Amino acid sequence: MANDAISTALTAIRNGNTRKKATIRISATKLTKRIVEILVEEGFIRNAVRRKDNNGKEFMDVSLRYLGKKRDPYIAAIKRISKPGLRVYSDRRQIPKILGGMGIAISSTSHGLITDREARHKKIGGEILCHVW
Repeated sequence: MANDAISTALTAIRNGNTRKKATIRISATKLTKRIVEILVEEGFIRNAVRRKDNNGKEFMDVSLRYLGKKRDPYIAAIKRISKPGLRVYSDRRQIPKILGGMGIAISSTSHGLITDREARHKKIGGEILCHVW
């Protein structure tokens, strides 16, 4: 059975936030690279650095972002929506707003991976991969 790279990356981010880790390491696929880029652009995580290990396998070191001295996670929740066993699609008129626009939905469209705001602006729908707030 093949592993779902997106779910693995989202779970690593969720677990890292729960454990209040400074950085986490996830495998670098095209999809996970773009998801991390979106999270950096939206300010949910600090940054990400791509690296290769001794075997030539590529991975990313992701620096998580926290609030205040208590180190409260900046990401309150990250949830996988479309799964390998149940795909969830949305047309341009039914793209969800997460927490009234305070969160984001990441969609896979014909224009690549984009946020819900970009999809509404470009008037395109697609597969809803995850919600982040």
